Amino acid sequence: MPQIKGLNRLKICVNLLICGKETNYKIFPEKIYTMKRREFIEKTAASTALLSLGLSLSSFETNDIKHLTVLHTNDVHSHIDPFPADDPRNPNKGGVSRRAALIETIRRENQNVLLLDAGDIFQGTPYFNYYGGELEFKLMSMMKYDASTIGNHDFDNGLDGLYAQMPHATFEFINSNYDFKNTVMNGLVKPYKIFNKNGIKVGVFGVGIELAGLVDKQMYKETVYNNPVEVAQDMTQLLKKEEKCDLVICLSHLGYNYKDDESKISDLKFAALTQDIDLIIGGHTHTFLDKPTIVKNKAGENVLVNQVGCYGINLGRIDFYFDKNKAHTNEGKSIIV
Repeated sequence: MPQIKGLNRLKICVNLLICGKETNYKIFPEKIYTMKRREFIEKTAASTALLSLGLSLSSFETNDIKHLTVLHTNDVHSHIDPFPADDPRNPNKGGVSRRAALIETIRRENQNVLLLDAGDIFQGTPYFNYYGGELEFKLMSMMKYDASTIGNHDFDNGLDGLYAQMPHATFEFINSNYDFKNTVMNGLVKPYKIFNKNGIKVGVFGVGIELAGLVDKQMYKETVYNNPVEVAQDMTQLLKKEEKCDLVICLSHLGYNYKDDESKISDLKFAALTQDIDLIIGGHTHTFLDKPTIVKNKAGENVLVNQVGCYGINLGRIDFYFDKNKAHTNEGKSIIV
């Protein structure tokens, strides 16, 4: 096999997928991504803040710390290539190759990584129009995403179109408030998933936006929308109380905030009305946050709410540090791809 250096290896894999050919290339060979730490920090252009939940890192003994990194995207909308250099808003930003390299670099730093997406994988470039989502799912699988929830645009080819692409995804689809039992998607979407990372038990569930009035009924057919706050109460009871998860994450496609419609459920309102959720990873409103927002839940405890814009321009990163009693602190930032 010829030696192919740098990010050209992933580009070749993309081209082979487009041509419908199988590829045995390893996307992330050991010797490719040797970015120095100083260079990595400079490239992220991130603004970082310690978000303490009543503790500080100095309270931990170093040998007792367990470190979990949560990486996340939302509303990528089929943007596989980076924006061109002459783009007026996002020149030379984004692209699957760069995101893959960044993710791999972070995995080299810490093997305990969860990679999550908050929906709207589909729709936005000719890649979706031509391939119907196949390329997006295959590339996310190559990057080893762990889970995604479902956004409204993921119904744009209808339930049958979404169903047809499911075999191309090796990651889990998680949604707790859409009932698919009378559709072809029945059994393919889980209400929650529990991940174990170095003894840290992480429960992930998902909620989606109301589809009526937003998506053509023919696209989602007999899918039933349930109240996300009520569903979250059941999920957190199960994950935090019964399953004893150390961290509970909600993948949300509700939207960050709706200033013009206070009656509409949003991530900020959802966080305030629920409890036992540690982190809400959001989507839908394409909100660019430099760091997570802290919201008090109905029990007066801190909840992190984050969203990293759209089109794969940013990668969200939140690091959790657990002591021997599973108490944790965290720090979060948005990394420019």
